[in-house]
Amino acid sequence: MQKLIKGFFQLLYRIWFYLLMALPIIVLFPLLLILSSSERLYPYFFWIARNIWANFVLYGMFLFPIIKREQKLEKGESYMLIGNHTSMMDIMMMLRVSKNPFVFVGKKELSKIPIFGFFYRRVCILVDRSSSKSRSAVYKRAQKRLNQGVSICIFPEGGVPDDITVVLDSFKDGAFRLAIEHQIPVVPIVFLDNKKRFSYEFFSGSPGKTRAVVMPFIQTENLKSSDASEIKQESRELILDKLIAEG
Repeated sequence: MQKLIKGFFQLLYRIWFYLLMALPIIVLFPLLLILSSSERLYPYFFWIARNIWANFVLYGMFLFPIIKREQKLEKGESYMLIGNHTSMMDIMMMLRVSKNPFVFVGKKELSKIPIFGFFYRRVCILVDRSSSKSRSAVYKRAQKRLNQGVSICIFPEGGVPDDITVVLDSFKDGAFRLAIEHQIPVVPIVFLDNKKRFSYEFFSGSPGKTRAVVMPFIQTENLKSSDASEIKQESRELILDKLIAEG
């Protein structure tokens, strides 16, 4: 009986999440439509996403973000933001981490989510990981946004691990090759509680604190594309060690 009651409340919690996701978008739809119509206006769209939408969802879910910064992001600088990926809350927490506007590179499947998916398609860089042509196009779009001074956020696992027991999946190369090419720091970010608070498993989730740690940056000055594997491994080890130590 206790398990049944817990499952019922987790179902309500999941439904409540989607309502919280949708409500600010519906209310602000005309403004968001204008701000997502041009890359020049994107910083204003980002401000709303960060300061209104992300906070509305997080605090509405009774999730209380705690962000520890072992190194601070500098205003006006571009970065390659990376992090472990186990939850939809990773998006909201990543928005809370950085005041500097950044663009997500994410899987095209999220564009199918009603309401949210409409703007996701307009402002994010979508990738079909089964298509080499799509991956190449993503690389070019990310280069363009970096040239405009906007940061990029990539979850380098390439998706959420199918096995929920996996602490951290292997990393793909793309984020690190881009960072080296543009000589921007890689910023490893660890989400310690998002999997526990709101995983992709449907009957899961609970209110509480959700912690993120901004790790020391990995510099890319004077590195070559052949060094991508080395900083990929360094980044993964930093994130994995923190997950094991504090998760």
